[in-house]
Amino acid sequence: MSKTAIQIKRALLSVSDKTGLIDFARILESFGVEILSTGGTAKALKDAGMKVKDVSDHTGFPEIMDGRVKTLHPKIHGGLLAVRDNPEHVNAMKANDIVDIDMLVINLYPFAQTVKSGADFDSCIENIDIGGPAMLRAAAKNHAFVSVVTDPADYDTVLEDMAQNKGAVSSALRTQLAAQAYALTAGYDSAIAEWFAAQTGNNAPHSFSLSGTLKQTLRYGENPHQSAALYIKTNESRPGAAQATQIQGKELSYNNINDTDAAFELVAEFDAPAVAIIKHANPCGVASDENILAAYERALACDPVSAFGGIIALNRTLDKHTAETIIKIFSEVIIAPDIAPGAIELLKSKPNIRVLTTGAMPDPAHAPQMIKRIAGGFLLQDSDTGHIREEDLKIVTQRAPTKQELSDMLFAFRVAKHVKSNAIVYAKNGATVGIGAGQMSRVDSARIAAWKMGQMDSNSHHPSPITHHLAVASDAFFPFADGLISAAEAGASAVIQPGGSIRDAEVIEAANARGLAMVFTGMRHFRH
Repeated sequence: MSKTAIQIKRALLSVSDKTGLIDFARILESFGVEILSTGGTAKALKDAGMKVKDVSDHTGFPEIMDGRVKTLHPKIHGGLLAVRDNPEHVNAMKANDIVDIDMLVINLYPFAQTVKSGADFDSCIENIDIGGPAMLRAAAKNHAFVSVVTDPADYDTVLEDMAQNKGAVSSALRTQLAAQAYALTAGYDSAIAEWFAAQTGNNAPHSFSLSGTLKQTLRYGENPHQSAALYIKTNESRPGAAQATQIQGKELSYNNINDTDAAFELVAEFDAPAVAIIKHANPCGVASDENILAAYERALACDPVSAFGGIIALNRTLDKHTAETIIKIFSEVIIAPDIAPGAIELLKSKPNIRVLTTGAMPDPAHAPQMIKRIAGGFLLQDSDTGHIREEDLKIVTQRAPTKQELSDMLFAFRVAKHVKSNAIVYAKNGATVGIGAGQMSRVDSARIAAWKMGQMDSNSHHPSPITHHLAVASDAFFPFADGLISAAEAGASAVIQPGGSIRDAEVIEAANARGLAMVFTGMRHFRH
């Protein structure tokens, strides 16, 4: 491998993203570089008054098949792949009238953007680049002699390097650019493979790859000794923390992003105005009401101590009046589909609060697959898009639930779906009043939720106790009656759970003995 700087005598430019193209090409020309080009790139350069040699003139072969075949030619690939200090390669070049191509400047057909636009199958197929990846891989393989440039953001770096090396590109930069080229082609092929798998309905293809583009490196991961970064999924445009616009505030941390994603996905579950306050990926308060201010106040009331320094997610535009109430306590992040101008101005008085807008809400019925990394591999599963409706419920007790109990049970069960297992959620009138999360024993989760509820009740100004006529949701079945008994003792009058335990009869008997209404959903919502 050549460790020296390689002089650029000839460059092939063929880009779909023409950002900075003309200025870059002009400076290449000033270094005496001959420019080869194709199609729209060649036209743009010629229109700018530059001297350009068409690839078809260089190869002596016309573009055919609507441009599908234009650079797939020995004079192109030989010029990119030839090892310049290998006599056999040099002789082959002379024998076949092949000249060096020292630089390749290329980016690929916008396949991912075409998919995101909702284009039809045939349009997506036509935006699968063939010649581009072939040339990129060839140039990157031969980076000992060839510079491969895939991103307009690198143009200045390349030109600065050439200026320092009198028109040549250093070995170190060529290696860096080659690595970027292989990352690009890997991600490109991954996006195509993922799309094809989706077209065939195959959720578990024989080979699986993941592609993304770096959005930002993070200060650290969950802890300061862990490095971390945020990537944007290539084929995905789901509104949420990853792709949100940050209006103000400090840089987001790894934990901020993780918790904000959990909060926003939770409030997306509700059609009515809703607010979720999240701490360590678990909700400490959730409420749905007629307006977003009322929803926030009721969500905060569930656990105001835990809410301090939390993440606030709204499924409606954040207005000025709600913002005035929110900033009374410190929050790490606020995320909403939109922020009203008056609220934006108000939030500027709290510059440390990170404020994000998404432009829309994610669809809870169509969430992407989930990936969990484990030693030596990874787990892949569909997201939990299960949604229980009233008609799905099976009443298993002597007493049927009231209309209000039904509403609160469905609300609580929807929240429980977003609480770490084992999960117990108490709710009343469309708001959580106690949440128990992540315990090894379901009865412990029930007791913690009841204790939280007692704290809320003691701080409540309501004339009637909160701990009366409650709905309680369990993310999985009660293996014994003790968890249900704890819920009843805490004030639950209605219970929603999946059912399916070998002791269901025992649990039902305990519910009947206490006058509870209980329904089975037949659907579990474990969240680990």
